[in-house]
Amino acid sequence: MKIAVTYENGMVFQHFGHTEQFKVYTVEDGKITASEVVDTNGSGHGALAGFLQLRGVDTLICGGIGGGAQMALEGAGIHLCAGVQGAADTAVQAYLNHTLQYVTQAQCDHHDHHGAGHSCGHGGHSCGESCHS
Repeated sequence: MKIAVTYENGMVFQHFGHTEQFKVYTVEDGKITASEVVDTNGSGHGALAGFLQLRGVDTLICGGIGGGAQMALEGAGIHLCAGVQGAADTAVQAYLNHTLQYVTQAQCDHHDHHGAGHSCGHGGHSCGESCHS
């Protein structure tokens, strides 16, 4: 299994379509066996689903994400855990422990109003549902 996290300075980056790096974790028998930070090389939005699929990613953990990118990930067979905040390593461990919490309203809202101060996945609460399906 491979888990990717939108990544910046050790934290879950909050805008999927603008992420410049993913941290990709290899998991065997429920334990992290390897991880690496990979650059997106300027890929954005919909192209990122293919970028992850080519690397064998099964699950994506991210902050905010738009509807088109969600559909692209679904089409690529990648399970999505959106609206996550905090340290990337902590989020992946929580996912593996079946305790990762996420915000159900994680869509980036700036697609409608290109202005400063938008929020990507910052709901300020957790819905209390587990990300595992």
